[in-house]
Amino acid sequence: MKKVFLFNFLLTNKKIILPIIYLLSIIILASCAGFFSIDPNEINLEKTLNPPSPEHIFGTDEMGRDYFMRCIYGARISLSVGFFAMLTSLFIGTTLGLTAGYYGNIIDEILMRFIDFISAIPALILITVVGMFIRKGIISIVLIIGMFSWMGIARIIRAEVLSLRQRDYVKYAKHIGEKNITILIKHILPQVMPLIISTATIGIAGSIMAESALSYLGLGVVPPTSSWGSLINNARDSFQKAPYMAIIPGFLIFFTVYSFKEIGAVIKKYFSLDKKDEAAK
Repeated sequence: MKKVFLFNFLLTNKKIILPIIYLLSIIILASCAGFFSIDPNEINLEKTLNPPSPEHIFGTDEMGRDYFMRCIYGARISLSVGFFAMLTSLFIGTTLGLTAGYYGNIIDEILMRFIDFISAIPALILITVVGMFIRKGIISIVLIIGMFSWMGIARIIRAEVLSLRQRDYVKYAKHIGEKNITILIKHILPQVMPLIISTATIGIAGSIMAESALSYLGLGVVPPTSSWGSLINNARDSFQKAPYMAIIPGFLIFFTVYSFKEIGAVIKKYFSLDKKDEAAK
């Protein structure tokens, strides 16, 4: 029933109606991009840097390619990288957070010192530096972003598990001899799932930002493949003549990140209210 209640809660929250509509529109367009008859890589040197018009609603780029299709195909890359990088960081962060919080003592101390060491370097700088020495490609970007953006997730999960391991049902499970891995998966993980869901939603926004930064610096996807960050990077030389080439993908990045963060914040609020209701019973 909780899934239904969450769905209703999201739909009745006016603050995120537009973000939900926007994200659904972008996801549907990106998913259906292959059904459009226009090739995003088709060059037409007779129509270079044409401003937005009924024929090309986002205009054309420096090679006469339809910019709307470039942005839609770019959405495929940016959203895919954001999603899979988030899954990677979520897996690492959740695993280490559960381990540190549940076992405590020397294991917690070692893991937290390791997290502190990694966190001492700003994640975006670390991702950029590593990206300079890694082969360009979507898989490489996903792994780089995912492997260096899990520290905050691990801290959040650990803090929650430190509290949960003191609950009576966890102590009872230990008392009757259940294995630690069983206790973690069966009793503790379901309790931190709300936290994981809200963190994951916000995490997609961070991963999209990281991908955009890497692509803007020329460390992202390989041309002619486009992402929103690479489109902004390619627009630098033509900005004075065709500012829309940077403004449009910039707008898409901003509203996508904003939408994911707003939805994540509302989901977090929902589970916080749910937790208060349970505590009051």
